[in-house]
Amino acid sequence: MTGNSGPRTHSDPLSFSWPVRVYWEDTDAGGVVYHAQYLAFMERARSEWLRDIGLHQHSLKREADVVFVVRAMDVDFRAPARLDDQLSVSVRLLECRGASFVMVQRIERDGALLVEAKVKIAALRASSFRPCPLPDFLSSQLKLLLETP
Repeated sequence: MTGNSGPRTHSDPLSFSWPVRVYWEDTDAGGVVYHAQYLAFMERARSEWLRDIGLHQHSLKREADVVFVVRAMDVDFRAPARLDDQLSVSVRLLECRGASFVMVQRIERDGALLVEAKVKIAALRASSFRPCPLPDFLSSQLKLLLETP
């Protein structure tokens, strides 16, 4: 399982970075990170980003009946990661809409870009799995982040 080591790092209020170490189980027969594993790395960074800005997904589900799903993802694989690499997975909020938000995520090793993705996250009612607007408190918080200089 993918672990993390070291603290989160922040270069600005919109950007968040989460460290990931590559383990055997993350690699394929060719000795490089299996392509789908990069998506798991990004999912963990998004979850930690939400936690870092004070939003806990289990609380959102329980208290606001909201869950998040990946609605769309455009991924550009540029270079492979390998066993024992220390990676940095970043999250940068781009926009907040009525029922979704969009971010760019990057996976880097020592500053070199390996993978970049544009990710659209949609809000759903946990009870029905139907699209719903972002709760006002969440929308306000995300928009405030976007307005931060």
